[in-house]
Amino acid sequence: MKYQVYGIGNALVDAEFEVSESFLADNNIEKGLMTLIDETQQKNLVSNLDKNFGLKKRAGGGSAANTLVAISQLGGKTFYACKVADDETGDFYMKDLALAGVETKLDQVKEDGVTGKCIVMVTEDAERTMNTFLGITSDFSESDLHLEELIQSEYIYIEGYLVTSDVSRNAAIHARKVAKENNVKTAFTFSDPAMVTYFKDGVAEIIGDGVDVLFSNEEEALTYSGKSNLDEAITDLLKITKKLVITLGNKGAKIITQQNITNIDPIKVEAVDTNGAGDMFAGAFMYGLTNGMSDEQAGNLASELAANIVTIFGARLEKQVQQTILAKHN
Repeated sequence: MKYQVYGIGNALVDAEFEVSESFLADNNIEKGLMTLIDETQQKNLVSNLDKNFGLKKRAGGGSAANTLVAISQLGGKTFYACKVADDETGDFYMKDLALAGVETKLDQVKEDGVTGKCIVMVTEDAERTMNTFLGITSDFSESDLHLEELIQSEYIYIEGYLVTSDVSRNAAIHARKVAKENNVKTAFTFSDPAMVTYFKDGVAEIIGDGVDVLFSNEEEALTYSGKSNLDEAITDLLKITKKLVITLGNKGAKIITQQNITNIDPIKVEAVDTNGAGDMFAGAFMYGLTNGMSDEQAGNLASELAANIVTIFGARLEKQVQQTILAKHN
Protein backbone atom coordinates (compact mmCIF):
# COMPACT_ATOMS: atom_id res chain seq x y z
CA MET A 1 0.00 0.00 0.00
CA LYS A 2 1.64 3.24 -1.15
CA TYR A 3 -0.79 5.71 0.48
CA GLN A 4 -2.90 5.53 3.60
CA VAL A 5 -5.30 8.22 2.37
CA TYR A 6 -5.91 9.49 -1.17
CA GLY A 7 -8.04 12.63 -1.16
CA ILE A 8 -10.10 14.49 -3.74
CA GLY A 9 -11.46 17.98 -3.25
CA ASN A 10 -11.24 21.62 -4.12
CA ALA A 11 -7.87 23.39 -4.28
CA LEU A 12 -8.34 26.81 -2.70
CA VAL A 13 -6.05 29.44 -1.24
CA ASP A 14 -7.59 30.92 1.93
CA ALA A 15 -7.53 34.62 2.73
CA GLU A 16 -8.62 35.13 6.31
CA PHE A 17 -10.07 38.28 7.90
CA GLU A 18 -11.36 39.13 11.37
CA VAL A 19 -14.72 40.87 10.86
CA SER A 20 -17.61 42.28 12.85
CA GLU A 21 -21.12 40.82 12.98
CA SER A 22 -22.39 44.07 11.51
CA PHE A 23 -20.13 43.68 8.45
CA LEU A 24 -21.79 40.35 7.60
CA ALA A 25 -25.26 41.80 8.14
CA ASP A 26 -24.54 44.99 6.15
CA ASN A 27 -23.24 42.95 3.21
CA ASN A 28 -25.99 40.30 3.30
CA ILE A 29 -23.48 37.52 3.97
CA GLU A 30 -25.02 34.37 5.46
CA LYS A 31 -23.14 33.68 8.66
CA GLY A 32 -21.60 30.27 9.35
CA LEU A 33 -21.98 28.89 5.84
CA MET A 34 -19.86 28.54 2.72
CA THR A 35 -21.40 30.56 -0.11
CA LEU A 36 -20.25 30.42 -3.74
CA ILE A 37 -19.65 33.79 -5.41
CA ASP A 38 -18.22 34.87 -8.75
CA GLU A 39 -14.81 36.42 -9.35
CA THR A 40 -16.07 40.02 -9.53
CA GLN A 41 -18.04 39.63 -6.30
CA GLN A 42 -14.96 38.20 -4.61
CA LYS A 43 -12.69 41.01 -5.81
CA ASN A 44 -15.14 43.60 -4.49
CA LEU A 45 -15.45 41.75 -1.19
CA VAL A 46 -11.67 41.53 -0.75
CA SER A 47 -11.31 45.24 -1.50
CA ASN A 48 -13.95 46.02 1.13
CA LEU A 49 -12.33 43.70 3.69
CA ASP A 50 -8.84 45.06 3.04
CA LYS A 51 -10.08 48.59 3.58
CA ASN A 52 -12.04 47.82 6.77
CA PHE A 53 -10.07 45.07 8.50
CA GLY A 54 -6.83 44.09 6.73
CA LEU A 55 -5.71 40.58 5.77
CA LYS A 56 -4.99 38.35 8.77
CA LYS A 57 -3.50 35.35 6.99
CA ARG A 58 -3.05 33.71 3.57
CA ALA A 59 -2.61 29.94 3.41
CA GLY A 60 -3.32 26.90 1.31
CA GLY A 61 -6.80 25.58 1.98
CA GLY A 62 -9.61 23.42 0.75
CA SER A 63 -11.38 21.07 3.17
CA ALA A 64 -9.90 17.74 2.04
CA ALA A 65 -6.48 19.33 1.54
CA ASN A 66 -6.48 20.51 5.17
CA THR A 67 -7.38 16.98 6.26
CA LEU A 68 -4.58 15.44 4.20
CA VAL A 69 -2.06 17.96 5.53
CA ALA A 70 -3.06 16.94 9.07
CA ILE A 71 -2.55 13.24 8.23
CA SER A 72 0.77 13.92 6.51
CA GLN A 73 2.16 16.03 9.37
CA LEU A 74 1.27 13.26 11.81
CA GLY A 75 3.34 10.87 9.70
CA GLY A 76 0.81 9.39 7.27
CA LYS A 77 1.33 8.91 3.53
CA THR A 78 -1.14 10.93 1.46
CA PHE A 79 -1.92 11.91 -2.13
CA TYR A 80 -4.22 14.75 -3.19
CA ALA A 81 -5.93 14.89 -6.56
CA CYS A 82 -7.00 18.48 -7.23
CA LYS A 83 -6.83 21.27 -9.81
CA VAL A 84 -5.06 24.63 -9.84
CA ALA A 85 -4.31 27.08 -12.64
CA ASP A 86 -0.93 28.10 -14.03
CA ASP A 87 -0.86 31.33 -12.00
CA GLU A 88 0.89 32.71 -8.92
CA THR A 89 -1.83 31.45 -6.59
CA GLY A 90 -1.64 27.96 -8.10
CA ASP A 91 2.15 27.93 -7.70
CA PHE A 92 1.77 29.00 -4.05
CA TYR A 93 -0.75 26.20 -3.48
CA MET A 94 1.39 23.49 -5.09
CA LYS A 95 4.46 24.43 -3.03
CA ASP A 96 2.38 24.70 0.14
CA LEU A 97 1.13 21.10 -0.17
CA ALA A 98 4.60 19.83 -1.05
CA LEU A 99 6.06 21.50 2.06
CA ALA A 100 3.42 19.75 4.17
CA GLY A 101 4.42 16.38 2.72
CA VAL A 102 1.27 15.78 0.64
CA GLU A 103 2.03 14.26 -2.76
CA THR A 104 0.31 15.67 -5.86
CA LYS A 105 0.85 15.80 -9.59
CA LEU A 106 0.20 19.52 -9.81
CA ASP A 107 3.61 20.18 -11.36
CA GLN A 108 2.48 18.18 -14.41
CA VAL A 109 -1.10 19.34 -14.92
CA LYS A 110 -1.51 23.11 -14.51
CA GLU A 111 -3.82 24.77 -17.04
CA ASP A 112 -4.70 28.32 -18.03
CA GLY A 113 -7.32 29.87 -15.78
CA VAL A 114 -7.68 31.23 -12.26
CA THR A 115 -6.89 29.25 -9.11
CA GLY A 116 -9.77 29.15 -6.62
CA LYS A 117 -9.78 31.37 -3.55
CA CYS A 118 -11.78 31.23 -0.32
CA ILE A 119 -12.46 34.35 1.73
CA VAL A 120 -12.72 33.30 5.37
CA MET A 121 -14.42 35.82 7.67
CA VAL A 122 -14.11 35.15 11.40
CA THR A 123 -16.39 36.93 13.87
CA GLU A 124 -15.74 37.59 17.56
CA ASP A 125 -17.55 34.36 18.55
CA ALA A 126 -14.86 32.44 16.54
CA GLU A 127 -17.37 31.26 13.91
CA ARG A 128 -16.12 31.13 10.34
CA THR A 129 -18.10 32.31 7.32
CA MET A 130 -16.75 31.61 3.83
CA ASN A 131 -17.32 33.18 0.43
CA THR A 132 -15.65 31.14 -2.28
CA PHE A 133 -14.80 31.64 -5.94
CA LEU A 134 -13.94 28.13 -7.15
CA GLY A 135 -12.12 29.21 -10.30
CA ILE A 136 -10.53 26.30 -12.15
CA THR A 137 -11.22 23.82 -9.35
CA SER A 138 -14.90 23.75 -10.40
CA ASP A 139 -13.62 21.98 -13.55
CA PHE A 140 -12.07 19.14 -11.53
CA SER A 141 -13.06 16.09 -13.57
CA GLU A 142 -12.45 12.38 -14.06
CA SER A 143 -9.29 13.19 -16.05
CA ASP A 144 -7.80 14.83 -12.91
CA LEU A 145 -8.25 11.77 -10.66
CA HIS A 146 -4.87 9.98 -11.10
CA LEU A 147 -6.47 6.59 -10.60
CA GLU A 148 -3.18 4.71 -10.35
CA GLU A 149 -2.56 6.51 -7.04
CA LEU A 150 -6.12 5.80 -5.88
CA ILE A 151 -5.85 2.04 -6.30
CA GLN A 152 -2.61 2.05 -4.27
CA SER A 153 -4.42 3.56 -1.25
CA GLU A 154 -6.13 2.18 1.84
CA TYR A 155 -8.83 4.92 1.86
CA ILE A 156 -10.25 7.50 -0.47
CA TYR A 157 -11.38 10.65 1.35
CA ILE A 158 -14.01 12.76 -0.45
CA GLU A 159 -15.14 16.24 0.56
CA GLY A 160 -18.78 17.23 0.25
CA TYR A 161 -17.92 20.56 -1.39
CA LEU A 162 -17.38 18.71 -4.70
CA VAL A 163 -21.15 18.40 -4.99
CA THR A 164 -21.56 22.03 -6.12
CA SER A 165 -20.12 21.33 -9.59
CA ASP A 166 -21.69 18.72 -11.88
CA VAL A 167 -18.36 17.73 -13.40
CA SER A 168 -16.68 17.44 -9.98
CA ARG A 169 -19.58 15.49 -8.51
CA ASN A 170 -19.36 13.03 -11.41
CA ALA A 171 -15.61 12.71 -10.81
CA ALA A 172 -16.27 11.88 -7.15
CA ILE A 173 -18.86 9.26 -8.12
CA HIS A 174 -16.42 7.68 -10.57
CA ALA A 175 -13.61 7.70 -8.00
CA ARG A 176 -15.88 5.92 -5.49
CA LYS A 177 -16.71 3.27 -8.08
CA VAL A 178 -13.03 2.65 -8.88
CA ALA A 179 -12.22 2.56 -5.17
CA LYS A 180 -14.88 -0.09 -4.54
CA GLU A 181 -13.69 -2.20 -7.48
CA ASN A 182 -10.17 -2.15 -6.03
CA ASN A 183 -11.08 -2.75 -2.36
CA VAL A 184 -10.17 0.81 -1.35
CA LYS A 185 -12.37 1.96 1.55
CA THR A 186 -14.32 5.23 1.32
CA ALA A 187 -14.50 8.10 3.81
CA PHE A 188 -16.81 11.04 3.10
CA THR A 189 -17.40 14.34 4.86
CA PHE A 190 -20.53 16.46 4.51
CA SER A 191 -18.14 19.48 4.75
CA ASP A 192 -20.68 22.21 5.46
CA PRO A 193 -24.37 22.62 6.39
CA ALA A 194 -24.93 24.40 3.07
CA MET A 195 -23.99 21.25 1.13
CA VAL A 196 -26.68 19.11 2.78
CA THR A 197 -29.18 21.98 2.70
CA TYR A 198 -28.88 23.02 -0.96
CA PHE A 199 -27.26 19.99 -2.65
CA LYS A 200 -28.71 17.04 -0.73
CA ASP A 201 -29.58 14.97 -3.81
CA GLY A 202 -26.04 15.35 -5.14
CA VAL A 203 -24.56 14.36 -1.77
CA ALA A 204 -26.76 11.25 -1.76
CA GLU A 205 -25.52 10.46 -5.27
CA ILE A 206 -21.87 10.52 -4.14
CA ILE A 207 -22.61 8.41 -1.04
CA GLY A 208 -24.42 5.88 -3.24
CA ASP A 209 -24.99 2.57 -1.48
CA GLY A 210 -22.99 3.70 1.55
CA VAL A 211 -19.49 4.56 2.76
CA ASP A 212 -17.09 3.07 5.31
CA VAL A 213 -16.66 6.29 7.32
CA LEU A 214 -18.90 9.36 7.37
CA PHE A 215 -17.91 12.64 9.04
CA SER A 216 -20.65 15.07 10.08
CA ASN A 217 -21.31 17.79 12.60
CA GLU A 218 -24.59 17.93 14.51
CA GLU A 219 -26.29 20.45 12.22
CA GLU A 220 -25.34 18.50 9.10
CA ALA A 221 -26.58 15.24 10.62
CA LEU A 222 -29.97 16.72 11.50
CA THR A 223 -30.33 18.47 8.14
CA TYR A 224 -29.35 15.50 5.97
CA SER A 225 -31.49 13.00 7.89
CA GLY A 226 -34.44 15.40 8.25
CA LYS A 227 -34.77 14.35 11.90
CA SER A 228 -35.45 16.65 14.83
CA ASN A 229 -33.09 15.03 17.35
CA LEU A 230 -29.58 13.62 17.14
CA ASP A 231 -30.42 10.05 18.23
CA GLU A 232 -32.91 9.71 15.37
CA ALA A 233 -30.42 11.27 12.96
CA ILE A 234 -27.74 8.78 14.04
CA THR A 235 -30.08 5.83 13.47
CA ASP A 236 -30.85 7.17 10.00
CA LEU A 237 -27.22 7.85 9.04
CA LEU A 238 -26.06 4.39 10.14
CA LYS A 239 -28.02 3.08 7.14
CA ILE A 240 -25.42 4.69 4.85
CA THR A 241 -22.15 4.20 6.76
CA LYS A 242 -20.32 1.55 8.74
CA LYS A 243 -18.71 4.16 11.02
CA LEU A 244 -20.29 7.53 11.81
CA VAL A 245 -18.12 10.28 13.29
CA ILE A 246 -20.15 13.22 14.63
CA THR A 247 -18.37 16.29 15.95
CA LEU A 248 -20.27 18.29 18.55
CA GLY A 249 -18.11 21.40 18.97
CA ASN A 250 -17.50 22.16 22.64
CA LYS A 251 -19.49 19.03 23.57
CA GLY A 252 -16.90 16.67 22.12
CA ALA A 253 -17.70 13.98 19.56
CA LYS A 254 -19.35 10.59 19.05
CA ILE A 255 -18.03 7.68 17.02
CA ILE A 256 -20.83 5.25 16.25
CA THR A 257 -21.01 1.81 14.64
CA GLN A 258 -23.85 -0.72 14.66
CA GLN A 259 -22.18 -2.37 17.64
CA ASN A 260 -20.84 0.50 19.69
CA ILE A 261 -20.99 4.19 20.63
CA THR A 262 -17.73 5.84 21.71
CA ASN A 263 -18.13 9.23 23.39
CA ILE A 264 -15.17 11.57 23.04
CA ASP A 265 -14.80 14.23 25.73
CA PRO A 266 -14.29 17.85 24.70
CA ILE A 267 -11.15 19.76 25.62
CA LYS A 268 -11.91 23.18 27.06
CA VAL A 269 -10.14 26.00 25.21
CA GLU A 270 -10.71 29.64 24.35
CA ALA A 271 -11.68 29.53 20.67
CA VAL A 272 -10.65 32.38 18.36
CA ASP A 273 -11.27 30.74 14.97
CA THR A 274 -13.20 27.53 14.21
CA ASN A 275 -12.01 27.42 10.57
CA GLY A 276 -10.47 24.02 9.90
CA ALA A 277 -11.57 22.33 13.14
CA GLY A 278 -13.65 19.69 11.36
CA ASP A 279 -10.91 19.10 8.78
CA MET A 280 -8.33 18.64 11.52
CA PHE A 281 -10.58 16.26 13.45
CA ALA A 282 -11.11 14.17 10.32
CA GLY A 283 -7.40 14.14 9.50
CA ALA A 284 -6.32 13.07 12.97
CA PHE A 285 -9.06 10.44 13.10
CA MET A 286 -8.11 9.05 9.67
CA TYR A 287 -4.47 8.93 10.76
CA GLY A 288 -5.48 6.96 13.86
CA LEU A 289 -7.74 4.67 11.87
CA THR A 290 -4.96 3.79 9.41
CA ASN A 291 -2.35 3.34 12.15
CA GLY A 292 -4.01 0.76 14.36
CA MET A 293 -5.65 3.06 16.92
CA SER A 294 -9.02 2.21 18.45
CA ASP A 295 -11.96 4.55 17.85
CA GLU A 296 -11.43 5.97 21.33
CA GLN A 297 -7.70 6.57 20.82
CA ALA A 298 -8.20 8.12 17.38
CA GLY A 299 -11.10 10.23 18.67
CA ASN A 300 -9.11 11.55 21.63
CA LEU A 301 -6.17 12.46 19.38
CA ALA A 302 -8.56 14.19 16.97
CA SER A 303 -10.30 16.04 19.79
CA GLU A 304 -7.05 17.46 21.18
CA LEU A 305 -5.75 18.54 17.77
CA ALA A 306 -9.08 20.13 16.84
CA ALA A 307 -9.09 21.96 20.20
CA ASN A 308 -5.65 23.33 19.38
CA ILE A 309 -6.59 24.51 15.89
CA VAL A 310 -9.44 26.70 17.18
CA THR A 311 -7.03 28.63 19.43
CA ILE A 312 -5.13 30.05 16.43
CA PHE A 313 -6.04 31.78 13.18
CA GLY A 314 -5.98 29.58 10.11
CA ALA A 315 -6.91 25.98 9.32
CA ARG A 316 -3.57 24.25 9.91
CA LEU A 317 -1.22 23.59 12.82
CA GLU A 318 2.57 23.52 12.70
CA LYS A 319 3.95 20.01 12.21
CA GLN A 320 5.87 20.14 15.49
CA VAL A 321 2.68 20.95 17.42
CA GLN A 322 0.96 17.95 15.86
CA GLN A 323 3.91 15.67 16.58
CA THR A 324 4.05 16.79 20.24
CA ILE A 325 0.34 16.04 20.71
CA LEU A 326 0.65 12.70 18.88
CA ALA A 327 3.45 11.62 21.23
CA LYS A 328 1.02 11.97 24.17
CA HIS A 329 -1.43 9.58 22.54
CA ASN A 330 0.96 6.83 21.45
